[in-house]
Order: sequence, then structure tokens, then C-alpha cells
Amino acid sequence: MNAAIGIDLGGTRIKSVLVDDAGNILHQQYSDTDDREGAVWKNVVKDSVGRLIEKINSKRTSIGISAPGLPNANNEAIAFMPGRMQGLENLIWKNFLGHQAYVVNDAIAAMMAEATFGTAKGKKHVVMLTLGTGVGGAIMIDGKPYQGAFHKAGHMGHMVIDHEGDCDVTGMPGSLEECIGNCTIEKRSNGRFASTRELLDAYRRGDEQAQGVWLKSVRQLALGLASVTNILSPETIVLGGGITEAGKDLFEPLYQFMEQFEWRAGGKVEIVKATYGDLAGAIGAACFAMAQDQ
Repeated sequence: MNAAIGIDLGGTRIKSVLVDDAGNILHQQYSDTDDREGAVWKNVVKDSVGRLIEKINSKRTSIGISAPGLPNANNEAIAFMPGRMQGLENLIWKNFLGHQAYVVNDAIAAMMAEATFGTAKGKKHVVMLTLGTGVGGAIMIDGKPYQGAFHKAGHMGHMVIDHEGDCDVTGMPGSLEECIGNCTIEKRSNGRFASTRELLDAYRRGDEQAQGVWLKSVRQLALGLASVTNILSPETIVLGGGITEAGKDLFEPLYQFMEQFEWRAGGKVEIVKATYGDLAGAIGAACFAMAQDQ
């Protein structure tokens, strides 16, 4: 049996899976993350890996680690993620765990899950955006994840939509993340709504202000996606993250705005909702590890 372990490191929980090459989740487990104590959460990961290896009785199992931040050139460690998860930066996971381990950005991991087993299975040119507190992204070109120089590629949440807008965490004015991320909902609604869920509840009740705020955000998302299609020309754009739980209230106006903005010379991009939920990072990390060993 060919299988790999996937670990998704989050600030709240550590998710661990054992996945075979047909996409079956053979085992999964969740552990709380104590972001304040590096030794605690690292030992939780080590314990999780040990248990999963015992499940298949193999010392040769590859391990994928999904984490926020930018991995180093060899995908051995997270090289840049200041201020979170003490002890994560520059930790060489292969040395720490005593097994072959590959580290990948969490958005790329989510895309790997979708492209290997999920809604983008079989596609060669894929873009994924995760719409949540912020906006993450990942790119697949010719069937392989594209990480770019400095492993920074795919951060589409930081593309400029409104050059006169407020700057985001990277210093970009009016970025896509500023336009639709849950982190700015209070500002975008002039303090009326504390979350996108509250905004959507009012939108569904026909609240005029909520409709204006929400549809402006979806329109700006469409502008961003249309720009992505012009630059990368993907077959499929996968949308994941908590904001996609809006369902038709997101996708129906989004498709209408794409009709207006997308340049459809030769065809139009397919926009689909992600298959995997909170296990996407762990499953995708396992997929990344299996791909590295092929």
C-alpha cells in the first residue's frame, strides 16, 4: 500500500491524516495547538506521526507538513512566518521527526488536495483561492504546483483591486483581501457587521446596506479572478474557505460579474467550490509528499 501522512499546522488545531494513493483517508486525528509553547505543539506533531506510522507499520512513509508561511528552497522547513507558532521557523522537519518530510504552504496544500482527489482532479492548470479571514491562493501549472522564486507565488489575496484603498498586511493598497476577507468586514460595513456571516444573514433578509456591501465585495472578487484568468489562463479556479459556505449567494452573482469582466477568447474558466473542508491542508500535504517521492 502506498500511503503518506499529512499534518496541517493551525493556530487552533493540528490535523493529522493517513491517506493512500486512491485518496482514502485511512486514519485521522485532531489535537489542540498551544501556540504559546513551541515544545508542546511540536511534540504533539511528533506523537501524531508516530501513531500514524504504527497504523501501516512502515518506517518509509513520507510525511507532508502544511503550515502558514513560506517554505525554504527545498521544502524542508518554513523559512518565513514571524510571530506565530514559536519554534516553527527554520525547523528542519526531517531531522526533528527522523523521517522524510516535506513542508508546503497551507494554500498550496489545499490546492494539492483538490487537484489530486477533489473538484479539480485531472486538470493541469489550476488556481485556488481560499476566502476566509484573509485570502490565500495557490497555482498549478502543467500538473505541478508553482511556488515561484522565494516560494512566494500564489498570494493572490494581495493583488491590487482599488489603488486608493487601505493597505493590507503586506502594504498593498486596496488588495483583494481587503475587499472580501473577513478581517475587514467591520470596516467595509461601517461597523455594522462583525462577520461575513452576519452580513449574509442581513443580505438574505433583503437589507439594502448589506446587499450593497456584499455585492460590491463579490464584484471585486470577480475583477480579481478575471485578472487571474488573463495572466495565468487556468482551466479551473477552485474557491475554498469559510466564505464559500455562502453557496449560491456567492456563486450566482460571481458568475454574473464574470460574464461582464472575463475575457473569454478561446473559452471561459470553470469556477467551482472546493470539495474538502478543514482537512484540505492535511490531505494536500500528504498529496504533496507522495508527489515528491514519485
